[in-house]
Amino acid sequence: MTLIDRMKELICACFTGIWIESPEHTEVLADMQRLAQEEQWRLMHWDLDLGLQGSIASDFNESAADPLTALRSLGQLGTRDGTTILVLKNFHRFLASAEIVQSLVTAIHRGKLDRTFVVILSPVVQLPVELEKLFTVIEHARPDREQLADIARGIATEAEELPSGNELTALLDAAAGLTRYEAENAFSLSLVRDGRLTPQAVWELKTAALKKSGLLKLHRGSDQFEQLGGLEALKAFCRRSLLRSSASRAEVRAKGVLLLGVPGVGKSAFCKALGQETGRPTLTLDVGALMGSLVGQTESNIREALAIADAMSPCILFVDEVEKALSGASGGAQDSGVSTRLFGTLLTWMNDHTSNVFMVATCNDVSKLPPEFTRAERFDGVFFLDLPSGDQRAAIWQIHLREFSLDNDQDRPQDDLWTGAEIRACCRLAALLDVPLTDAAHHVVPVAVTACESVEKLRSWADGRCLSVDHPGVYQRVQGKRRRRSVMSKPSDN
Repeated sequence: MTLIDRMKELICACFTGIWIESPEHTEVLADMQRLAQEEQWRLMHWDLDLGLQGSIASDFNESAADPLTALRSLGQLGTRDGTTILVLKNFHRFLASAEIVQSLVTAIHRGKLDRTFVVILSPVVQLPVELEKLFTVIEHARPDREQLADIARGIATEAEELPSGNELTALLDAAAGLTRYEAENAFSLSLVRDGRLTPQAVWELKTAALKKSGLLKLHRGSDQFEQLGGLEALKAFCRRSLLRSSASRAEVRAKGVLLLGVPGVGKSAFCKALGQETGRPTLTLDVGALMGSLVGQTESNIREALAIADAMSPCILFVDEVEKALSGASGGAQDSGVSTRLFGTLLTWMNDHTSNVFMVATCNDVSKLPPEFTRAERFDGVFFLDLPSGDQRAAIWQIHLREFSLDNDQDRPQDDLWTGAEIRACCRLAALLDVPLTDAAHHVVPVAVTACESVEKLRSWADGRCLSVDHPGVYQRVQGKRRRRSVMSKPSDN
C-alpha cells in the first residue's frame, strides 16, 4: 500500500493524529498535495523557517512562525463541512515543551468534531507518553526498483545515457536502499563522471551513505570461497539456498544461518566471501552501535537498519558475534529493557520479513544467546565450525603460502590445534620477520590452548545439536574427535 493510499484511508477513518516517519519531506509533501487536490481537502504545512504555508495561510504567516501559534491556528482553519490537514515538519524538536504537548492533545481531540488533522513529518519517531495513544505512525518506504528506474530515466535524458537489460538491473541493484534524493545524486554523479549511468558511482555513494548513518556498513571486497579451506557442506548449503531463493517466484525465501564456532576458524571470512560468490551486497550490522542515548533511539535505529536491509534485498546481512549484543536480552542487563526491546524487534523481523535478505550471524559463546534465538524458522541451519582437520589445514597452508609468497617446500610447525587464523598469522609473521615457518610458529599460541576449557565446552554443546560444516549431517564427537552422523543412517549389520 502506497503512502497516498494509507493516508487516504486514515483520514477517511478520522485518525486526527498521524506521524509520518521519513527523511524525504519534499516527496511526502508532494504526495500529500496530490491527494488533497484529488479529494478537495485543505492542506497547510508549517516549518520553523518559513512558518505556515498554503493557499489560506496569508492571515497567519506573521504569527505562525511560532510552533504553538501554528497549532492553535488549526482551530481557525477548520470547517465542519470540509477536511483541513496541517503538516508539521520536524516537529519532534518541540515536543519537550509541556505547553506544546498539551496543545497537540487538544487539537487532536477537537479534530474529531471539525475534521482537522495534525500530521507530523519527521525522520524519527519520538513520541512523549502523553501522545503515544493519540498518534498513528506510518513509514514512508524507500523507493522500490520501479521508482528508481523512473528516477534514472528522469536523470538520463539521452537514450545512450541509460543502460538496458542486465546493465540496468545492476544499476538498480546498486541504487536499492537509497532515498530518492540520494539516488538522484548518485545517478547525476555517474552521468558527470562516466557520461552514462553506471553502478560504480552509485556503489561509492551508497557506501558513504551507510557509513554516515553508522547503522550498517557495506562490504565491497574480492573474497572468494576458494580462499577458504574446508567448510564444503556449509558452502554448498548456502550457495544452493541463495541461488534457489533468487530464482524462485514463490514465497519461499532462504532465511539465513547461525555459525557457532571456535574463534578464528573463518566464520567472518565465510560471510564476506558468500556475498561475492552469490552476487549479493554484504551489509554488516553492528548491533552494539545501535544503542542510543535517548529514549526510543535504539529501537528506532534497529528499525531503520532493518528497513535499509529490506530495501537493498537481495543482500546478505552479517551480524558478527551476536551473543555480545544480545546477552542482556534475557533480563539481566540494567538498561531499562532496551536490550530486550531491541531483541524483540530483531526476532519479529527474522520471523516475519518477506524480503530476500539472508542473515548470517556468528557466535563464539552459545550460552549467552537467548534460547528463542536459535529455534526452528529463525535460521535455515545452525552450523558448528570446529578446528580444521588435517586435510583442511593443508589446504589453508597452501592458500596463505601463496598469499605471502613463501616457499612451499619448507618444514611446517606442528599444527594439530591450530585454526585458520593462526595458520595465516604464522605465514604473515614468517614473511614479516623473514624467518622459516617453524621459527615464526614460536610467536603463535593457539586459542585451543589459551581457551581450551571454552573450546571443549563449545564442542560438547554442539555435539548432536548443530550441523557439520564439512559433511551433510549432524556434528558429533567421538572420543575427543569429530565424526559425521548422517541424518538418515543405515541400520547396523549386527
